[in-house]
Amino acid sequence: MATDAKRLKTEGSDPLQSFLQWCEGVGLKLNNKVITTIRKCTKTLSAICKMPCISHTYRSIGGGTHQTIAMGSVLMVIQLYSFSKVYISNEGTVAEYGMLAKEDIDEGELLFTIPRMALLHQGTTKVLAVLEEGKASLENTSGWVPLLLALMYEYTSPQSHWRPYLSLWSDFTALDHPMFWSKDERDRLLKGTGIPEAVDTDLTNIQKEYKDIVLPFITLHPDLWDPERHTLDLYRSLVAFVMAYSFQEPLDEEDEDEKDPNPPMMVPIADMLNHVSNHNANLEYTPECLKMVSVRSIRKGEEVFNTYGQMANWQLLHMYGFAEPYQSNSNDTADIPMSNVYKAAVQVTRSEAEQRLLVEKWSLLCEMEMVGDKGVFIFGKSGSLTDTEMYTTLKILCMSVEEFEDFRENEGWEEADDDEEKMLQALSNEGLPSLPPLWRHLVHAAARFTLDSYGEDMLKDKVLLEDKDGYAKLSSRQRRALQVRYGQKTILHQLLELTKP
Repeated sequence: MATDAKRLKTEGSDPLQSFLQWCEGVGLKLNNKVITTIRKCTKTLSAICKMPCISHTYRSIGGGTHQTIAMGSVLMVIQLYSFSKVYISNEGTVAEYGMLAKEDIDEGELLFTIPRMALLHQGTTKVLAVLEEGKASLENTSGWVPLLLALMYEYTSPQSHWRPYLSLWSDFTALDHPMFWSKDERDRLLKGTGIPEAVDTDLTNIQKEYKDIVLPFITLHPDLWDPERHTLDLYRSLVAFVMAYSFQEPLDEEDEDEKDPNPPMMVPIADMLNHVSNHNANLEYTPECLKMVSVRSIRKGEEVFNTYGQMANWQLLHMYGFAEPYQSNSNDTADIPMSNVYKAAVQVTRSEAEQRLLVEKWSLLCEMEMVGDKGVFIFGKSGSLTDTEMYTTLKILCMSVEEFEDFRENEGWEEADDDEEKMLQALSNEGLPSLPPLWRHLVHAAARFTLDSYGEDMLKDKVLLEDKDGYAKLSSRQRRALQVRYGQKTILHQLLELTKP
């Protein structure tokens, strides 16, 4: 089952051809340039291929591959631009565009390089000087505003240097992030996953950011931006674009604690590679350029996949608008709200004194920043991913009165006795069945509360996933939501089995 496409198929002129010609002009290392045109045809390649009486021939010219489709008097020639061992194509990939291996590739091979001058960010845009001048007024929590302003200008300017690149996205809503779904659809299909709440927060923040920062700024510069054209809707769409396609250069290890994260940037060509958790390529950063390098061998004809990081399916759908099949996403997770652990602890109190003690314990955990009102404990396919917070919370909640008083008097210093390896092992799939009974009960009850929060029954989701005909009839949104829901429920159900009495 393939990952859903991030871009919808487009008709008309060939924006990919224009973009790849632009890439050569800015120093992206394309192989031999072969220019082709599309003549006497208004249908897309995928539509033509479904017609009868079509003959296909393939030939290689100057390192590039042409596909010629003959149908009566209609001739279509599609150029698949190539690098040395890879090429960009809009056929045979999981999304509209992707990269395929033209021949076998060994681990560690350089696939392509991107010079720094080809990156689009606040330092390379035509409106750089204006953004620098207004830097103080553009500060915000996300750090995205300067890039978004640059994109608003470049995307709508006919003379933009970046127009061939940005023309690949004629309609940003085709990204189909949940922020473009109706609230009813989000709440109905994604209840329990955490996505509706995340999107509501996003939309609130986007609107506030536009009203308080962006609109006053663009109003001051009517020669560059127009509030009638550079609207909240466009701004929201560009936020989705940055969420789905931007890259953030990592800081050096010695700078991680001292510097703010680098702002996002758009990286042409690299952002055309699709994602799977079991990826076969990775982007490397050098002072002169960015390099895409294979991290394992890739066979001829295979798609080249980058990684967007260790992303759970709910994060992929929220940030990128697609989801992996739940079985193949090794990074999938399920969140247990911390409030559900507290709710489980309340249920085992038998007196007012125990209830008061529980309140004190929870208050201390809040002071220690182990729990919070909207916090979650995260479980992956192999166990807890927030083992320090989960272990400390269970330990304190299950303390006797005397143990809790000693712990509080010592200001939690005995916590140092619990090393990371011990906590990691205790909350792994192997260690969970051996937890003390009360610890297991709290995890079990909290997992049950979380499972009960979903809108759809787990068995119903399972049947739908296994029904090929029924699954095929679902909309793309329904399929993605189903993969997210069922993946989370599978992890929670596994947790129930590992902690049952």
